[in-house]
Amino acid sequence: MTPDPGSIGLAIPMGEGAGDAAKLRGLRRMKTLALSLLLLAALIYLLTRDRGGVLGYVNAGAEAAMVGAIADWFAVTAIFRHPLGLPIPHTAIIPKRKESLGASLQEFVAENFLREDVVRERITTTKVAHRAGGWLREGDHAKRLVDIGSRVLSDGLGRVKESDVAALVEEAIIPRMLDEQLSPMAGQLLGEVVRDGAHVGAVDLALTELHRWFSTNEEEVTSLVGQRAPWWTPVWLDDRVAGRIHAEAVEWIAEIRDTPDHQARGALDRWLTQLAHDLQHDPATQERAERLKERMLTQPAVATTAIAIWDALRRALVGSLQDPDGMVRRRALDELESLSSRLMTDEALGERLDGMLADIAAYVVDHYGNDLATIISATVNRWDGRETAERIELHVGRDLQFIRINGTVVGGLTGLVIHAIASVL
Repeated sequence: MTPDPGSIGLAIPMGEGAGDAAKLRGLRRMKTLALSLLLLAALIYLLTRDRGGVLGYVNAGAEAAMVGAIADWFAVTAIFRHPLGLPIPHTAIIPKRKESLGASLQEFVAENFLREDVVRERITTTKVAHRAGGWLREGDHAKRLVDIGSRVLSDGLGRVKESDVAALVEEAIIPRMLDEQLSPMAGQLLGEVVRDGAHVGAVDLALTELHRWFSTNEEEVTSLVGQRAPWWTPVWLDDRVAGRIHAEAVEWIAEIRDTPDHQARGALDRWLTQLAHDLQHDPATQERAERLKERMLTQPAVATTAIAIWDALRRALVGSLQDPDGMVRRRALDELESLSSRLMTDEALGERLDGMLADIAAYVVDHYGNDLATIISATVNRWDGRETAERIELHVGRDLQFIRINGTVVGGLTGLVIHAIASVL
């Protein structure tokens, strides 16, 4: 009995690269070595046959070595194919049971690798944030990342047609907003804004701009007041009244602007708080707000304005992204370089980012780990039996050849021991 010569000519699975070619060469070398040891044992057996003395021991060892080599060749070959092409029971195990093997491998990976504690520990010990910072600082990685992101974003925005935006606004956004009652949501949002004081900055900005306008447009204000004065009052009186009103208005606006706890600010806060409550709970206020919403959204200018704003923003953004020295690219590069430095030096930031990544990865494996592991069984199931056997043998077959080599050596030593015991007895 001799090994199947075709078992040495394993082909590279379709679509594999240079790495698998190297594995294939290593597998063939080990198969050749194992076969050579078997042939050497057979040659020694023939040359020392029917000899006594020391050669008898050599003959017994060579005979046992052949038995061990052939037995282990059969065992290794039976994993991947039928030895000598004979349909012997319990051979070609992988081609016959690839579905169950794929399912077992999937279960093994899911239970031992796609686990929350394993993923968290791996991300924490690897220090992904620190490594990312180091990678960004090396060479021109940050610039290349900005260039690639700019090209992708620019191409994506350039492919968005105006008709697509118009269809989205007119057929999806506006009808949905008309169907949904926005008053309670707007009231809740307004209430949270007032409660958190998020509107204070907008009020300060409005008061500053209003004060600036009043201060620089005295003639317009006094002219407006003069136009509203009775016809019978003297002009000099109108001028004095208008000037007084303008001065009082400027002073009053400045006082509100500079006094955080001014009564006017408090009145505004109370009015906004009441409006937020009424938008959530008062049917009359809700009805008026919904009517206002419908009047605004049914105006043709709403969709036209939204499309025009989008188009202007898109053109400006695309132009800046396509310019290598544009503001967007420069700012993105500065931010990336700053982030890389912080990731390398700020341990607290790195720990927070690693914690966030660990949370995300843990959530994914906790909720979708089994689904991810199905890729293994699905991939194995797509292979035919022969391809599955060839792929697995390509990766583990080289190490399995040591079983054949060890079987030859151990068999020969065992034969020597048995022959020695028989001689003594």
